[in-house]
Amino acid sequence: MDFTDKALAKISIGGYDLLITQSLLSMWIVILILITIAIVVKVKSKKFTEVPTGFQNLIEMIVEAFESFTLSIMGERGKKFSAYFGGLFFFIIFSNLSGLFGLRPPTANYAVPLALGLMTFILVHVNGVRAKGGLKYLKSLTEPIVLLTPLNIVGELANPVSLSFRLFGNIIGGTILMGLFYELLPIFVKIGFPAFFHFYFDVFDGVLQAFVFTMLSMVFVSGAME
Repeated sequence: MDFTDKALAKISIGGYDLLITQSLLSMWIVILILITIAIVVKVKSKKFTEVPTGFQNLIEMIVEAFESFTLSIMGERGKKFSAYFGGLFFFIIFSNLSGLFGLRPPTANYAVPLALGLMTFILVHVNGVRAKGGLKYLKSLTEPIVLLTPLNIVGELANPVSLSFRLFGNIIGGTILMGLFYELLPIFVKIGFPAFFHFYFDVFDGVLQAFVFTMLSMVFVSGAME
């Protein structure tokens, strides 16, 4: 059994080989789906009325729910982040659920969770400096006592690592376990029986990890601005 992220094609650019892997192809598909949904919503939004119905009701409900969630975690000044964190949540959840359709989840490749974790890391420190000023923000790393400064720095550097490993570990773990189930089960049991495991590893755990990653990112950014 091989659980590696297999290369499907190779493109040479300026002497460098760019591998098109299973997870990269899955990520392009997820991005294409999200862009298509965004375009459809944008086009239909021109016909939105003051009294929402049908599709407009659904979109407004999703937007308002995410704005309320962002406000509950980050407070009033966090409202401007709701669009970013909404996009982050839907990207992760679509990536995690892609395993249901026979694709290798992009989040099962550590490069993707790490990139998302680094984006959160940048947001945390940029907004921390903007909220407090450079010197005051650096001073906060020495609190409550100067002797703890190294530990505070290590803690900040550990945030994107812990975020990314939590997401990656859960998704790659589910991917490996589902592969083992299909490999070990008799052929007459492979249809229908694994549905429960798909529900847990792909749906329940996939949604949960998207929620946890997004919520912790909000907490870190909010904490830096306090």
